[in-house]
Amino acid sequence: MASSTLSLIYSNRPQRLTQVVATLIVALGPLATGLGKGYSSPALASMQLPPPVNSTQSNDFTITPEQGSWIASLSLLGAFFGGIPGGLAMRLGRKSVLAVVALPFALSWLLTVFASSVYMVYASSFICGICSAVVSLVTPVYISEIAHPEIRGCLCSVAKLTANVGMLMSFLLGVYLDWRQLAMVASIAPALLFLALMLIPETPSYLLYRGRDEDAATSLSWLRGGLDITQELDTMKANIESMREEAEVTCYREWRRDLVKPVLITCGLMVFQKFSGANAFNFYAVPILTEAFVGINPYSAAVVVGLLQILAGMVSSVLIDTAGRLPLLIVSNLLMSTALAGFGTFLYVTGSNGVDAGPGLDWIPLTCALIFQVAFALGISPISWIYIGELFPLKHRGLGAIANSVSYACSFASVKTFVDFQLLLGLYGAFWLYAGISLIGLVFTVSMVPETKGRGLQEMQKKFPSQEKYTPIYNEQGTQNKLIP
Repeated sequence: MASSTLSLIYSNRPQRLTQVVATLIVALGPLATGLGKGYSSPALASMQLPPPVNSTQSNDFTITPEQGSWIASLSLLGAFFGGIPGGLAMRLGRKSVLAVVALPFALSWLLTVFASSVYMVYASSFICGICSAVVSLVTPVYISEIAHPEIRGCLCSVAKLTANVGMLMSFLLGVYLDWRQLAMVASIAPALLFLALMLIPETPSYLLYRGRDEDAATSLSWLRGGLDITQELDTMKANIESMREEAEVTCYREWRRDLVKPVLITCGLMVFQKFSGANAFNFYAVPILTEAFVGINPYSAAVVVGLLQILAGMVSSVLIDTAGRLPLLIVSNLLMSTALAGFGTFLYVTGSNGVDAGPGLDWIPLTCALIFQVAFALGISPISWIYIGELFPLKHRGLGAIANSVSYACSFASVKTFVDFQLLLGLYGAFWLYAGISLIGLVFTVSMVPETKGRGLQEMQKKFPSQEKYTPIYNEQGTQNKLIP
């Protein structure tokens, strides 16, 4: 992916450079969310250590495992509450919303840096979750609206990649920094986003929708490197005028029969994705690996896992359009359930049965953890989000917010309940439970999820026939029509 992005920058088509620059600037937002996602794993281990004997700071404190579960999960609860307001706020402008959110995003980390009690860390985690949800919602919309169709797919994948990079950075820096220092580093990315947004324009489609034609022309000219934009601008204006003339759809008509199955499929995939154990593993990687390993440094192992997620995500971006969505989902669920069962079995044999697990056996849980993370990043993690854009008709794609909300709610529940599952079932039992959920997800995938590889959006809508004529996403000039604020 990095080489693909560089090839865009150094392309002999100068009109692409400004689009890449704008994408990299707004990608600071997903980088910030990734830093937050990876923060809790090393930070919780640091927070649970007793303060140094010679410490003179009055605000040093330690936390219990239950308090740690709240710190990890409150960011996801905040994200659940931030999703809907974020969608409504997009009516104020994509760039404007990112700028408004970036500053409190950075400042919220300072609550953790200067925290004198665990309740200040709770507040910081919740606010960061709200800001992360808004950033995650607005960033892909901004990128899709500024990018030329030829490079839209590559640029949109940058956001997912930078989020994984952010999580890896937290794992890596957590080896050397304590939880306060790591929070200070995490505040840098949203602060940079706030400053860098001053260098890029609002999206042309949003400006046209708000009747600011001159500003839209200036924005589009900058994004296309000064090339002639007359035809593209006229096409965008015509599309928006056509959209304005369409009658508003009532809430009742939104819930037609042809929309129920896409909602069930996308929400179902989100449930199985979040309860697969991946969230629990990411948020509690260091404590989990500490219990599983004898001779391997759990912090170093967490870094390796984060790096492998990035590499697997890059491979997935290629395989999704070659192997297909459905085969990857099936293989992903199979490998995940096998790896989770193997990880749990190792913990059961070495823990409950008193078998001595020397350093020579560390390769077994490490292999299981790596297979699980690769399978997750190759299949269910990216494809669950892709189906939101492919299964809903263009006119009703906003209903994908339902799956988005389900995703955050399940993320909160899965992270918050991990400690409870561990206490009730043991760590091995928790992973056996996740393995069982992945097997149920496999059955759901085979019986409910359609293959969409190589199919145009019009063809896919035939699977969910509508009484209304489907509106294609591309006009005859080939410019993508994704202009709804």
